[in-house]
Amino acid sequence: MRNAPAMRCEVLVLGAGSAGLAAAVHAAKAAPGAEVLLVERHGYAGGMGTASLVHTFCGLYLPGDGPAVIANPGFATVVAERMIRATGAGPVKMGKVWVLPQHPAEFVRIADELLKESGVKLLYHTEALRAERDGEGWKLELAGRGGIFTVHARAVVDASGDAVFAAISGVAMATTVTDAGSLQRPAYIFGLRGVAEDAEMGLKLAGRLVDGMRRGVLPNGALGLHFRASARAGEFFGTIDLSGAEEGSAYDPLDPRCVSLLESTGREIACAALDFLKAEAEGWAEAYIAQWPVRAGVRESRRWIGRQVITGEEILAGVRHADEIALATWPLEFRETNRGPKLRYPEGDQPAGIPAGCLVPAAAELERVWVAGRCISCDHAAQASIRVMGTCFATGQAAGERAGESVSAE
Repeated sequence: MRNAPAMRCEVLVLGAGSAGLAAAVHAAKAAPGAEVLLVERHGYAGGMGTASLVHTFCGLYLPGDGPAVIANPGFATVVAERMIRATGAGPVKMGKVWVLPQHPAEFVRIADELLKESGVKLLYHTEALRAERDGEGWKLELAGRGGIFTVHARAVVDASGDAVFAAISGVAMATTVTDAGSLQRPAYIFGLRGVAEDAEMGLKLAGRLVDGMRRGVLPNGALGLHFRASARAGEFFGTIDLSGAEEGSAYDPLDPRCVSLLESTGREIACAALDFLKAEAEGWAEAYIAQWPVRAGVRESRRWIGRQVITGEEILAGVRHADEIALATWPLEFRETNRGPKLRYPEGDQPAGIPAGCLVPAAAELERVWVAGRCISCDHAAQASIRVMGTCFATGQAAGERAGESVSAE
């Protein structure tokens, strides 16, 4: 493919997670007839909500004691309505916030429908290797199994989650990374079937797992393992919060050696826990692992440095901005260890505004580039809120609209 003719598009979206999906659909809407190209390393869209089996949409709804109201109408509304029709499950109150149960398989189907309806062109199983300025736009080198090829794009949206475009652009001081010891730890989620309807769950099951660790029958990594029923009969999802690295080594979600260890460790803990429960817990004798994730759920890695930086203090204070493009409605959900979340809620349960500058790189060389999703410009504390899928839908929509408008205006 190295000698293949270069491809061209008006807008290239890097990453097809919740933010990239929204960005591609809304770039196409903002620039009717323009070629919008969505580049994704896996074989389907949805990111954490599909490849990592995260089975709840968080950050979709406004906080408070009232009914569930979509915080950022638009793309989020469409996805929520289609998911509710597909699963038959509506929003659920979890503590002080509303969430929407979702099924990863249905999310894949919904994403396929939305992309087809919007006319977005797809390049699955593709990674971006290099980027450089090309006149008023960008030239990117992409790689598939057939080799390396070139795409020329007039505008780019980086929704990669890991600020990949910043890294391959060669622009200095474009990104920032939280100290490894404070990075949000990853989740490992797997699908289960064969669990009896009256099987042990909740606190009783948690106590049994703790007892297994105390006796040395279970690895300590099973601490915090919990199970949740899906919207499908007889199906459960198990979630493990991983420590992130081997004892004594630093956690680096951008290092393939570290990520490889995450994958194998997640499967090892899941298998050990299931064997233990099959032998000792009521209703678990016939249980089996029915689905592994495509990848572990990395919550935080590299972030862009934008024209504006939203902070955790702003989210806690419910600060609003005249140029805000979305509302952040999720609490600061810190998962800096594998001992479960530590939540900090905004004062008066008020949403905070995400300013437009968080989606625009600060570096002057990075013209015609927008950012969406968990790698937008924010500090470590704010990222603990804005990374959830409901908020990523909103920042993706905003970035896609701006990229589409930039090429349709010419």
